[in-house]
Amino acid sequence: MKKIPGIIGLVTVTIIWGGGFVASDIALKTLAPFQIMFLRFLIGAICMGVLARKELKTITKDEIFCGFLLGAALFTGFALQIVGLQYTTASKNAFLTATNVVMVPFIAFILERKKIELKSIAGAILALTGAGILSLQSGFSIGLGDSLTLGCAIGFAFQIYLTGKYVHRIRPAILNFMQMLSACILSFIGLLLSGKISFEGVSSSGWLAMLYLGVVSTTLCYFLQTWAQKHVDETKSAIILSMEAVFGTVFSVILLQEEVTSRMILGSITILLAVLISELSIKKKEKISVEAR
Repeated sequence: MKKIPGIIGLVTVTIIWGGGFVASDIALKTLAPFQIMFLRFLIGAICMGVLARKELKTITKDEIFCGFLLGAALFTGFALQIVGLQYTTASKNAFLTATNVVMVPFIAFILERKKIELKSIAGAILALTGAGILSLQSGFSIGLGDSLTLGCAIGFAFQIYLTGKYVHRIRPAILNFMQMLSACILSFIGLLLSGKISFEGVSSSGWLAMLYLGVVSTTLCYFLQTWAQKHVDETKSAIILSMEAVFGTVFSVILLQEEVTSRMILGSITILLAVLISELSIKKKEKISVEAR
């Protein structure tokens, strides 16, 4: 009976994350990318540190190392995403980010030689087609913002892959805290290198956007997702979470008054189909694996 609340929880996460694209766009008006990154992960690390304070007393070197690698992947994804957002629209940023789901099986194949299903290949081809419809300009060139966003999708794909590897041996509270802490440290280094350290002149809407990103979109969502996935299987969870791109586009159109074009609609639908095909192929694989046992 807890399956329905779990599904509602995951849908809530996608809605909040979809709003995160708009919040990032608002924050970028008075904050530099690495300032947003640093503040977001600082808030997340503090909140998760408080929640994991008991487990932190017995933290191990392995947990620190795995958490750092996970945080590095998370940092890479968010860094390329928010920098890319400066050069593309929030809606395109959302949908191009969603291609990370179809990249995970290929990362597993390269690193572990795991077999890639035919549907995963079909999903990847559809995702690239959708990304092309959204991003390719005249002369088959691709804009800087869209290129960076596709790079961010690779970073998030590695984060998903590493989470799958570590979640079975690392305590969730420790894993969440360490990835936030390491992402915060890397963001601070990026902040120092960028030279944009001063937080003067930040608008009230900018600070409100940061609170949303740090407390709601980061801390709340990670813990809500963890709770929800206790009651919903991983495959169905991934399908539900892929709808983040849809809500990102909806909020971008409603709140930022972004123009809706036929290419945006066609490209978005193609990417969504790619994500669904890829995840449904995993579901089939998992079912066969269970029956074999």
